[in-house]
Amino acid sequence: MTARNQYALIGGAVALVIGLLFAGTKLLSGQLFMVEPGTKAPNFEAVTLDSPPRTKSLDEYRGQVVLLNIWATWCEPCRVEMPSIEALHKALGQKGLKVIAVSVDEPGFETQIGDFVRQYGLTFQILYDSDAAGIRKQYQVTGYPETFIIGKDGLIRRKLIGAADWNSKGNRALIEHLLAESAN
Repeated sequence: MTARNQYALIGGAVALVIGLLFAGTKLLSGQLFMVEPGTKAPNFEAVTLDSPPRTKSLDEYRGQVVLLNIWATWCEPCRVEMPSIEALHKALGQKGLKVIAVSVDEPGFETQIGDFVRQYGLTFQILYDSDAAGIRKQYQVTGYPETFIIGKDGLIRRKLIGAADWNSKGNRALIEHLLAESAN
């Protein structure tokens, strides 16, 4: 083996080790974890709009079917889809569907969020997370609204970026199917 080949081999090995160290660091920090259908839904914490606010987490809903909607008051598509989420909640909430809508508005927007909830007559769980490193980072949110359907087993079953008619036949059928499944 020539000296040139030895240097190439050593250089390749060093590059491989550096690459593995980088990937290992990212893996340990959770940055390589993809939040996609089939993966476990990450736990998160956000606060209620109550006075004083209470902290809630996804872990409180484990074993239940959850529609997790990440939205903001300034988001027009969020405004468009909220009535269909409310209709779905009214139709399937008594059957076990848990709807959690987490606002990611900036700090100090609690009043605007409350006004939004009253304007749309929302009766499902509204939470607030103004922390940029919170749910947006944990769920790798790329647009608003972004919605995740989580099965009783804690796995993400559907992910949708953008507004949807959540009370449509197709979406209701998916939720009803998940409600009928047993928890694993």
